Amino acid sequence: MLKIDNLVVAYGGIEALKGINLEVEEGKIVTLVGANGAGKSTTLRSVVGLVKPKSGSITYNNIDLLNMKTQDIVKLGITLVPEGRRIFPNLTVLENLKLGAYFRKDTNEIKKDLEWVYSLFPILKERHWQMAGTLSGGEQQMLAVGRALMSKPKLLMMDEPSLGLAPIIVNELFNIIKEIHNQGVTILLIEQNANAALHIADIGYVIETGMIKIKGEGKELLNNDEVRKAYLGENVSN
Repeated sequence: MLKIDNLVVAYGGIEALKGINLEVEEGKIVTLVGANGAGKSTTLRSVVGLVKPKSGSITYNNIDLLNMKTQDIVKLGITLVPEGRRIFPNLTVLENLKLGAYFRKDTNEIKKDLEWVYSLFPILKERHWQMAGTLSGGEQQMLAVGRALMSKPKLLMMDEPSLGLAPIIVNELFNIIKEIHNQGVTILLIEQNANAALHIADIGYVIETGMIKIKGEGKELLNNDEVRKAYLGENVSN
């Protein structure tokens, strides 16, 4: 579905991505894990056209994305839940959700998708009238995910969805991510919480200083000594 080949991205003279290769198969959950500054967010921002690569290619169902505008990429079926939620605090929950469907014209389907979002996040239905800026951090993250779903994505990309959330909310959020996947949405997830991400991922990539260091099945990476030591905080004996 998504194929990234030899992608190089530079900010000024510094290369944030140094020729990475990554694939997302339709129907899979793929996760990209790594430390702060490793290049995770840059990868997602490149896919949706917010960052222009120095070289390499990005294709989605064999369509070249590199010279497309962000809004046209969204219309193809790719949606990003950005780091930091980026909701509109001075609009209501419902207004934020409706903005997710901005490019859509299928009114009846939009209503169905709104009900689907409400079924995933009942608290959003309860608070549909409330200003989004007054929600808790966890509720705002749910709203950011719900807004993304309103664009009817085929590929949902999520940038650090668990950042700053209490453990109980993180568990709830990852259960919902699995439910979204079960409904037929392909997911590319980037996370510092490698343990949670690898538990639900079909395929995992480990990125360090702009380079992919390890690739494997999620469960395989959970048992990889290097990954356990560096990202799961475990002591691994020789």
